[in-house]
Order: sequence, then structure tokens, then C-alpha cells
Amino acid sequence: MPIKHAADCPAQPVKAGDFTTIQVLLQGPNFAMRRFTMEPGGGMPEHTNTVEHEQYVLRGRARISIDGEEFDVQPGDVVFIPEGVPHWYRNVGAEDFEFLCLVPNKPDEIKLIDKEC
Repeated sequence: MPIKHAADCPAQPVKAGDFTTIQVLLQGPNFAMRRFTMEPGGGMPEHTNTVEHEQYVLRGRARISIDGEEFDVQPGDVVFIPEGVPHWYRNVGAEDFEFLCLVPNKPDEIKLIDKEC
């Protein structure tokens, strides 16, 4: 199906996330397009992926850490996360933080980073 509406794509909770959902908007031959939504105070813990991420912020504000460096992002910002690089997200605004995330269609192993000793 070349065209569909995002409302037809069910949102699923992100298991490791807090108040975070994912929608798989499209699964093409080379890339997948996903939309993440994080409620105020929500986010995702530090983790790595075996695929790169290309992201576009649609609304809201968040703090993101990429390889230990923190960034504040807002609508219109674009984000690149290389494969294997630790990263985390936290919604720091009063509204939902929403972004598109494109990833290659390759196996993706997600590893949570446990900071506790």
C-alpha cells in the first residue's frame, strides 16, 4: 500500500520506556519509518542499537544524550545517532515529545546500559 494514514497504524508501548509509545508508520524495502511519542516526564533509558537512527523532531522538547553528550531538542531539529552509540531520551516539556525515526531494515539488537554496580 503506497499511501495510508498514520491514524491507521497502532501505537504500542515501548517496553523499556516510561510513558512512551511507538508507531511503525511504514516498512519499506530499505528503511522503516517510526513515530515515537513521549508524554511529559516520559523517556527511554540509556541503550545502544545495532542500527543507526535518523530522526526529525515534530513537537515538544526533550533532552537527549548521545555518547555522553547532552542536547536539548525542539521541533524542526534533526538528530543522527550512529549504530552502537549509547543514547537516552527524556521529555523535559509540558506537552508530548514526538519525533520520526528512520532506521535501516537490518536486524537491530537493543542493549540497555545498566549504570548500577
